[in-house]
Parts: sequence; C-alpha cells; structure tokens
Amino acid sequence: MMKEQLQPGEGYIHSVETAGAVDGPGLRFVVFVSGCPLRCLYCHNPDSRNMKDGKKTTAKEIISEIAKYSDFLMRTGGGVTVSGGEPLFQQDFVTEIFKECKKIGLHTALDTSGYLGKQVKAELLDVTDLVLLDIKSFDSMLYKQITGLTLQPTLDFAERLSIMGKPMWIRYVLVPNLTDDLALIDKLADFVSKLKSAERVEVLPFHKMGEQKWEALNLDYKLHDTQPPSQELIDRVKRIFTDRDLIVS
Repeated sequence: MMKEQLQPGEGYIHSVETAGAVDGPGLRFVVFVSGCPLRCLYCHNPDSRNMKDGKKTTAKEIISEIAKYSDFLMRTGGGVTVSGGEPLFQQDFVTEIFKECKKIGLHTALDTSGYLGKQVKAELLDVTDLVLLDIKSFDSMLYKQITGLTLQPTLDFAERLSIMGKPMWIRYVLVPNLTDDLALIDKLADFVSKLKSAERVEVLPFHKMGEQKWEALNLDYKLHDTQPPSQELIDRVKRIFTDRDLIVS
C-alpha cells in the first residue's frame, strides 16, 4: 500500500477556535494542527499527537473560514495563530496559511515548542509576525522528563529568532513539583533577558483540562494528583522575570 502524499497546500488540523484570547495579541482565530514529536506530561491535546488522526484540509479552506472573521479580528488588534500539536511538524502547510493571511492584512503568530526550529525555512519566518515560544524547562534532564526530547534545539531556535529580530513571547508552564524550581527559573530568566527580540514572558499556571482526553485514549496521566499552582507561587515566579525588566503576563 502506497504512503499517502500530501499535495501543496494540504495538511491536517485538530480543531479551530474563532475567538481565542490567550494565543497572541487581541482576539485570534486559532488553528490547531495535528502531529507533534513531543510527549509532554501535561499536554492538553494528546489526541493531536498523530498528524493523520486530524482532519485533512487545505490552506485555501482554512483561509476561507478565517476571512469571515477578518474584520472583527483586525478591529481587536488580533489575527491568526497556528498552534497544535506542533505547527512546525507541518511547516509548508502553515506557510501557505500565513501567506494568505498576510494578503488580507492579518497578524500571524506561531505557537511552537521550537524543537524543530533548526528545520524552519526562512519562507515561514518571513510571513510570521510573532513566535510564541514554549520553553518547558531550562534543565536538560527535566526537559527530557517532561517532553521525551532534548532542550537544546529550542534554545538554539530562540537565539536564532533573537539574532534576526523576530518578535517572540516566551511561554512557561508552571507545574507544582515539576517546573517550580526557582533556581532553574532564575537561570531561564537570565537566558530570556539576553534575547533581544523577547517582548514578554507568559507564566501559564498548570491545569488539568486535558486529563479526560488522556483517560479516553488509555494513556497514563502522571500528573493526576498535581494541583494548579498557588497565586503566591505564580507571583514569586513572575517577580523573577520582572526583576530583569521583562514584561510578564
């Protein structure tokens, strides 16, 4: 049986959100693509791991849907965000979506782990206005425990974006008893403070909204007993970044 070949402009998506408020500036049309090489312990879309478990579609069909909301998105200072899964798993597809977004004047944001950053083509970055870069830990061993993969590609991608002056927001998921080591967060803050194009840091409190999906897929959810971080902890972590004159949300 021959392996299916995607045609130019084709890809697989998990879902869409028409008025997202947490994935970039303003209100966003968010496209969640399917397929991801990471196996994060706290993933809230474990059903998007495998690319072909998503819905096959085309960039043209996606843009047709986005266009219905374009005026509304622009009025709010928003635009289009491609998330996942991992958008860089289908970078040619994402590039086509963003090219069409730019034609109609929409701001574009790429929400990525950066693990596949070395493979990113200039063609995609040219039509990307903002990168939401998720750095899950600044410790290589802990990063591997969380994701199953290595940290360095993400750091290399961050430095590449900094050198080229590409705006980025750093995202950090705060998980009690996992990513709450203040000494490691301090090292991450040092790293981020040296990224010339890092505009802000988003400290994202851990939640268990994806736990039921793990159970439905018969996956072992190791954070079953983990609770969201306290406001006190969140504030302490945010202060680590603000002490380095970084904008934090």
